[in-house]
Amino acid sequence: MFSVVNKIWRFYVDGFRNMTIGRTLWLLIFIKLFIMFCILRVFFFPDFLNSVTDDDSQKDDYVSSQIISRSNRE
Repeated sequence: MFSVVNKIWRFYVDGFRNMTIGRTLWLLIFIKLFIMFCILRVFFFPDFLNSVTDDDSQKDDYVSSQIISRSNRE
């Protein structure tokens, strides 16, 4: 079992070591993920439930009432 895991690990390490343009592409991927999850989240996805209520049971009631009212519209 250990030798299989070790072979897989060496396969990926050697692959990443021999990359040339792949490193740049991975850097771009990580920069995009950082922008999406850290920067855009602050501006476009505010924590709405904490501003509505403080108690967990009130949050549950609010979410369930919103789901029910929105499903009845259709």
